[in-house]
Amino acid sequence: MVFKEDAPIGAYEVEKKQGEEALYVNFMKASFVPDVASNPNIMAQVIDILVDNPNVSRVVFVQQRNYNYSSEQVLMLAEIARIYLFLMKQENVLSPEKLGVFGSSPRVYSELMGLVNIIKQDPIRAYVELKSKVREKREELDRNMNSGLINYTRFLERMLLLLEGTKLIRAYLDSGLGFTDREFYKEAFRPDILPNFSFTRLMAQLPREAELVDQYIIEDEFERISVTIMKRKNEGKYFYHIMPPEYSLKDEYSLLLSLARNVLVEHQPKAEEFTDVEKTRNVFMNVSKDLISELARSKGIGLNYRELNKLAEILVRHTLGFGLVEVLLKDNKLQDIVLNAPIAQNPIFVRHEKYDECSTNIIPSYEDAESWAAKLRLQSGRPLDEANPVLDTELNFGKIRARIAAIKEPLSPNGLAYAIRRHRDDPWTLPLFVKNKMINSFAAGILSFMVDGSRTLLVAGTRSSGKTSLLGSLLLEIMPKYRVIVVEDTLELGVDVMRKLGYDILRMKVRSALVEGTTEVEASEGIRTSLRLGDSALIVGEVRSEEAKALYEAMRVGALANTVAGTIHGDSPYGVFDRVVNDLNVPPTSFKATDLIIIANPVKTPDGLHSRRRVVQITEVRKHWDRDPLEEAGFVDLMRYNVEKDELEPTQELINGDSEIIKAIASNVKVWAGNWDAVYDNIILRGMIKQEIVAMAENLGKPALLESEFNSISNNVFHLISEEVIKEFGLPLSSEVFPRWKKWAMDESRKY
Repeated sequence: MVFKEDAPIGAYEVEKKQGEEALYVNFMKASFVPDVASNPNIMAQVIDILVDNPNVSRVVFVQQRNYNYSSEQVLMLAEIARIYLFLMKQENVLSPEKLGVFGSSPRVYSELMGLVNIIKQDPIRAYVELKSKVREKREELDRNMNSGLINYTRFLERMLLLLEGTKLIRAYLDSGLGFTDREFYKEAFRPDILPNFSFTRLMAQLPREAELVDQYIIEDEFERISVTIMKRKNEGKYFYHIMPPEYSLKDEYSLLLSLARNVLVEHQPKAEEFTDVEKTRNVFMNVSKDLISELARSKGIGLNYRELNKLAEILVRHTLGFGLVEVLLKDNKLQDIVLNAPIAQNPIFVRHEKYDECSTNIIPSYEDAESWAAKLRLQSGRPLDEANPVLDTELNFGKIRARIAAIKEPLSPNGLAYAIRRHRDDPWTLPLFVKNKMINSFAAGILSFMVDGSRTLLVAGTRSSGKTSLLGSLLLEIMPKYRVIVVEDTLELGVDVMRKLGYDILRMKVRSALVEGTTEVEASEGIRTSLRLGDSALIVGEVRSEEAKALYEAMRVGALANTVAGTIHGDSPYGVFDRVVNDLNVPPTSFKATDLIIIANPVKTPDGLHSRRRVVQITEVRKHWDRDPLEEAGFVDLMRYNVEKDELEPTQELINGDSEIIKAIASNVKVWAGNWDAVYDNIILRGMIKQEIVAMAENLGKPALLESEFNSISNNVFHLISEEVIKEFGLPLSSEVFPRWKKWAMDESRKY
């Protein structure tokens, strides 16, 4: 809310949006900080306004910083306002008629006038004095019984009961605090503080009666952001409290940002400016630094290099960027961020890698939500309107990558809502999954062997099961010398990182299955095009719709030549078959082109409060069936999850060498054909290497060994060493390969 320059102190406006009425009171030129708790006149002013506007659920004092009182706090004041209205309008207690009922005493008039005025300024004091008056009048009645005194005493008792029934007085009585110096009000009325260049609210105060669980700092180049994790009594969710730098700035810095923002918002970005978001952001960053420097000089405010860059970064994220959502995305421990509708009446929720679902101290605003939607439309080139109420795209700034889905009316009747999935700064690797127990080292060996064997794989699972992350880790198992084409509708896989690691990789962006009428190429056409772009491994981000037919064309064309892999929703091998054949209309015979199905699902802990991501099945698809692979033994598990041990175990079929897919891979390799023991030894060897990387990272205190760079080099070296050993011994014996690889790894680790 922006008031006119000549608006008087105390002027107010009520703004109604999506069922919420917010009261904005102007204090821009006030020489004091407005505060309900310590200033009785301001409390009285708010109650007077609430008398005329009983549906207000939020109060904001507009100043250089805005002070926001939540609906719970406003409700306490609104109850007092209703009592005041009842006394003055309905009961009309100071009218001659009413006073006549009380005996028309000047003393009664004086007492009532004082109590009514105190109710607005200090309800607790009014309650205490009223309680004393009732006791005094009862004592008078014992000495002098008359009708006026009886009526007056009964009326005071009614007033006392009305006040005792309010949330404010009940909370005061429970607190055990005194009423002098407005001590309780300072506990009850603690506003959220908002810089006036942001509309999003932040509950800066830590919650009362909450247990401290964890604290850490998010380090950035020019910012340090503190995070506190707390657990409130009787609540299953943890509370995630973050303190962004813009909410603790000096007043003069807030002034600079407010002035600079007013200048920048005059510029209406054009669609072409969003074709290269990173370039536009860099331009805005430089413009912001120049603008803030100029404003600082004109206001006589000193800024050093770090402070200037910090303010410029804040300014960019609150103009060109996505506000506090960007601050949350800087926390690499967060996996998901959810903003529910009605967006200004709910806190943001996050999923933390350690504490699972958490509520936060951030409440977004309608203004910000609408602004973000407009930016997403410009950046993606995709619609978001009544005809297309879903927008699925990506959000990138700096090194941070995220997938963001937005929905609006009519699909979301309460307005805009967002779901954001944060991707790791670096792609997941198989050793990382071994460390996190999503798979074990033997499963990592199986998957590495299958990718090297140019098999066709589907990674399946429910939402938030880690499908895309696991697919990304399998990408790193493809040798960099082979060409890779990645087809995605939303850019999630770590293609840019892999390109920097030297991979021959091409990304293709296709139309989302949820979108119509854009210039983007359909996913099915993108997949078919990939077949005309030369000999390549093909990776499909997610199989959602009719592109499944094209994917299976690619699988059949690319069989025994290159890896073809993708993700799909499904909680079992048969669930994948059912979705592909019955929902996506792929012929059952085409489904046989699938070699391996990997099922990843969240596994609940016994207390029901947490879930762990686990691969629960690795299943091969055999080819000798006609109608139903489940009935005709077309699915054979190679590994199954043991819930008691919390890990994958090889099945008897795998142990006994009854795997047609592995035998098919071996049949194409001279040293393995017909030699199951040698093949099994190689699978174990690959798993040993993944496990050793995990052990080295822990023992040496070098977590970078788990990341993509080291693992990409490690895979190359593994193949080179294997080639040497084959020349010497005729087979890539694990007893020879592993020691040589380990010696290389120890030497290489010194660089990390």
